[in-house]
Amino acid sequence: MRWALVKVCLAVTAMVVVAFAVPLGLVVQEMASDRAFSNAERQAATIGPTLSITTDPMQLSKAVESTQMGAARRMAVHVPAIGDSPPVGIGEGRAGERAVAETRRMGRATTAKVSGGGSALLQPTALGSGDIAVVEIFVPESEVSNGVATAWLVLAGVGLALIVGSVAVADRLGARLVRPAERLADAAHQLGEGRLGARVPEAGPKELRSAAVAFNAMADQVVELLANERELAADLSHRLRTPLTVLRLNTASLGDGPAAEQTRAAVEQLEREVDTIIRTAREQRPATGLVGAGAGCDASEVIRDRMDFWSALAEDEGREVRLAGVDRTVRIPVARPELAAALDAMLGNVFRHTPEGTPFAVDVHDAGDAVIVLVSDAGPGISDPDAALRRGNDGGRDGSTGLGLDIVRRVAESTGGDVRLGRSVLGGTEVRVWIGLDGRSAGGPGGGRPGRGRRGNRRNRGRATP
Repeated sequence: MRWALVKVCLAVTAMVVVAFAVPLGLVVQEMASDRAFSNAERQAATIGPTLSITTDPMQLSKAVESTQMGAARRMAVHVPAIGDSPPVGIGEGRAGERAVAETRRMGRATTAKVSGGGSALLQPTALGSGDIAVVEIFVPESEVSNGVATAWLVLAGVGLALIVGSVAVADRLGARLVRPAERLADAAHQLGEGRLGARVPEAGPKELRSAAVAFNAMADQVVELLANERELAADLSHRLRTPLTVLRLNTASLGDGPAAEQTRAAVEQLEREVDTIIRTAREQRPATGLVGAGAGCDASEVIRDRMDFWSALAEDEGREVRLAGVDRTVRIPVARPELAAALDAMLGNVFRHTPEGTPFAVDVHDAGDAVIVLVSDAGPGISDPDAALRRGNDGGRDGSTGLGLDIVRRVAESTGGDVRLGRSVLGGTEVRVWIGLDGRSAGGPGGGRPGRGRRGNRRNRGRATP
């Protein structure tokens, strides 16, 4: 594209130079010729007064020699025969007799080529007797072309300068057009090779700037879609941990025997496969913001529903459960599946990382501009709360993928809130989820269905279905 633009500009400029320089050079050449012959006519006119007075050869010779052209031996006078007097020729005539006779016959100035180079101006002049004498002025070729070569050189130099300048300008313009296009193509290749950080500087002509903006927006969208896909896979896989926890706990009540051992081994294998899926989806995940929209839900109703499920396991493990603040409607801008996933993640951590018999509590507080959900336990607590909140940090604990609290964090941050870990009044860990009520739509990390459970009983102890 760059060289094509240079070639086009070169061709156009060359045609313009030829179209203007050649006619201008011819005009200069014609003007030089006119100037030389006009000067010859003036010199020929200087002998006219003498011819009108006398045709005496001696006097005419003196008059011719007194002129500039005569002194340079470039003037000749041809006097025809008058009466009995023979024709008189003064000076060195270079034009032939035929050219002189033709000029006398026509009665106007003519030019004739001279052998050996140059031209002769033949100017007719009337004599007192009524006859016509012819004054000949020799005009050398150097005088006819005086300044023409210089003019042609100047025109050629100007034309060459115009061509070089236009090529340089075209090259700069071509580079200005080509560089952004090359950067765009290079970034497209990089993006196609999987380097998702490839971006294009938004520079250059308006059209290429628009293309760069569109490319960067497309690349950002690709990164965002890939990130959401990976996070969705990881989060949905993490939600399988809740029913797996139930299965793992229920297998403890199966007793001994080959079937029980096979069941426990299958549950462990399934749990390992889920962990592998989560870690694989988490690897090399591009960072992206939370997007989407939620329809909102009643936090109290969702918490009561999930506690109906988890209370069966709590009863089986001898855990004391306290539930507070869910006796009235509390609307929050979070979709029901997302809040349910966040609650399952927090409660699943309680059952997974605290000993059996450890009590826990779930409290809901309506602060006017926000809703606070507290999940507290009397377990050993978390040694590094900041690390636990970082996505993918499992803290080196078995059976943990480090995604549970990140699900909670993303749900809270989608409303402008946050998540904090601290020491609970029960002596263990307290997870404080601050959900903003500023009216913004909540975007959840996934769209899974809320899990539901049936309260177990002593007769069906150890068996619960998510």
